[in-house]
Amino acid sequence: MAVKGIRKIGDPVLREKSKKVENTDKLDSLVRDMVDTLKEEGAVGLAAPQIGITRRVIAVNFNDRIKVFVNPEIKVLDRKKIESNEGCLSIYSIKDFNVNRFSKVKVKAKDPKGNDVVIVAEDLLARVFQHEVDHLDGILFIDRLDRKSRRELLAKINEIKSNIAK
Repeated sequence: MAVKGIRKIGDPVLREKSKKVENTDKLDSLVRDMVDTLKEEGAVGLAAPQIGITRRVIAVNFNDRIKVFVNPEIKVLDRKKIESNEGCLSIYSIKDFNVNRFSKVKVKAKDPKGNDVVIVAEDLLARVFQHEVDHLDGILFIDRLDRKSRRELLAKINEIKSNIAK
């Protein structure tokens, strides 16, 4: 369909809580746009709000296949957290900051055709699901950083923005 522009930090749509999808019959163009955009960006995940759509839809690239999940819900299976480097297309793909995430989660969702999907995800895949579902709730990874790291990241963002404006 079309590659969409990525909404960047500061765009109010990224802070909105996404609405549940009631009818998967009308998702075809959104799904195609998300898959095309994710392929173009070469990222591991994308949430609908990142392209300006406040619906509970995410796309995840794992095992070199992009899968789309509708109304994903996460249940933590292991309380152990792993701190690891995280980046985000909406935060200018800056990847120099560590975020604590649960190491193992169960994801319940629908596929774009309305079929039930259940996945147990560990490590990187668990991190990707948690990151993308955060987007659906208006949360960015910057919100999960300690105060010092948040200040450092904001400084980098401001530097990028000032270079773009030149």
